[in-house]
Amino acid sequence: MTKTHYDYVVVGGGSAGSVLANRLSEGGQSSVLVLEAGRSDYPWDLFIQMPAALTFPSGNPLYDWRYQSDPEPHMGGRRVAHARGKVLGGSSSINGMIFQRGNPLDYERWGADAGMESWDFAHCLPYFRRMENTLAADPDDEFRGHDGPLVLERGPATNPLFQSFFQAARQAGFPLTDDVNGYRQEGFAAFDRNVHKGQRLSASRAYLRPNFNRPNLTVLTRALVTKVNFEGNVATGVTYRRNGKLHTVNAGEVVLSGGAINTPQLLQLSGVGDAQLLLSLGIKPVVNLPGVGENLQDHLEVYIQHACTQPVSMQPNLDLWRYPFIGLEWLFGRKGPASTNHFEGGGFVRSNEDVAYPNLMFHFLPVAVRYDGQKAEAKHGYQVHIGPMYSDARGSLKIKSTDPAVHPSMVFNYLSTEQDRREWVEAVRISRDILGQSAMAPFNGGEISPGRSVQTDQEILDWVAADAETALHPSCTAKMGPESDPMAVVNPLDMSVHGTKGLRVADASAMPYVTNGNIYAPVMMLAERASDLILGNAPLAAQHTEFYRHGISPLEKDGTERNGAGTAAAPAAGA
Repeated sequence: MTKTHYDYVVVGGGSAGSVLANRLSEGGQSSVLVLEAGRSDYPWDLFIQMPAALTFPSGNPLYDWRYQSDPEPHMGGRRVAHARGKVLGGSSSINGMIFQRGNPLDYERWGADAGMESWDFAHCLPYFRRMENTLAADPDDEFRGHDGPLVLERGPATNPLFQSFFQAARQAGFPLTDDVNGYRQEGFAAFDRNVHKGQRLSASRAYLRPNFNRPNLTVLTRALVTKVNFEGNVATGVTYRRNGKLHTVNAGEVVLSGGAINTPQLLQLSGVGDAQLLLSLGIKPVVNLPGVGENLQDHLEVYIQHACTQPVSMQPNLDLWRYPFIGLEWLFGRKGPASTNHFEGGGFVRSNEDVAYPNLMFHFLPVAVRYDGQKAEAKHGYQVHIGPMYSDARGSLKIKSTDPAVHPSMVFNYLSTEQDRREWVEAVRISRDILGQSAMAPFNGGEISPGRSVQTDQEILDWVAADAETALHPSCTAKMGPESDPMAVVNPLDMSVHGTKGLRVADASAMPYVTNGNIYAPVMMLAERASDLILGNAPLAAQHTEFYRHGISPLEKDGTERNGAGTAAAPAAGA
């Protein structure tokens, strides 16, 4: 039976919420209630647990909230679909299982803003290490963690297409690296992934489910929080809908971890946001915070697909008649084609000499298929996912109804800036350069998408506008920053919402800038650090460790740059 008062009510049982539920309930002193609007991530659900089944949940209303942007003004009025996990574990239960911290200079950028000094890389690194159990890293590696709950495996990347792709990147003038999450992000390598022993390791499986038996931890699914309740500016609890009925629960602290879409939506519904917007919908403002829903950032990506002339790709595994055999191999051994997330390798590069650190991300797959499962018309194929990492485009999110079940209005403003458009042209041209190198020649059966008809800068931009998809990294809609910043929402020193008491935010919405890569790992780090700040624990000591800086880092004795820049062999699974 659910109590009527908890020390902490965590709104959202996704990536950040799973971390918070674990850490806030540790030791047994504090009672914690997690309210997740989606359903449970059942262990028997193959679409969640089987890595290669990742294409099935996207767009499926049983797994996906199926958000959409408003018509994007610089993409021909297209609405861009945004999949968000509708189960425990949130999007970590339906995503591509790629684990990337981002570049250390991302956090130096965070820490350079006024009031954000404690979020630089030296302060974030210990929390990355606390959450990790990195199987592929040396136990003495000062960058990687080895005893955290999140087990990380390195993608094998043994398919000959991966090895040729890595060699082609070198031929195009780009380095290899030992670990994109270590000393040097810049370069190409096998990727860490949230797959353990052939099965998806979501945030829920790593942090939440192992602690279901704690007497001070309660997790309710299918519980849609409709409002944060206030007395004056003090958050006293929440109202939620479950089984068709409204319930109210009181809390010492309310912690929002619904993500970059739900958290600002719930803040606005509860009277925290731009006062004019709230009044226009008949909502009485509690705190006028115009930054709620603003600063919306994301990564956009395209697929550059090639036919493959040799029978080495994984394309045949997309044939429906093979599914039962592939599924049985996974069910009885957690092996075979179903045990991989496909995103086993890729890299990060600078598109020009004016950028200080990589602004383009590559994911290479030995198969030609879209994220929704639509496969290319080729017997064998491969592809690169490519997109700029720190676009200066900014969007916004606004509720358009007082009904919490109505999705908010979202405009990302993709392709709206000169920088964004320039980097997109650079991204496509660099991808084609790599895929056109001699190392790929034995397999290159010609470009399927976008095809030879797309050549000029404008043709490239037109194709991106018509074909690009989100990389599913919405963020920054309730950014951290000091109260003196009129657009800041969250206090970086304790994660409290400015102008309120008893209300905190800890999820992707609190990020000030989107990071350089997939954002799952940064969100988990942010939640780990936020848990200490919320509990009032002494933060982990800052770790001032040298990391790679282009044009600054020293050379090794043999004249090559440290950590793989001059390595002759392609990265291997245990690199």
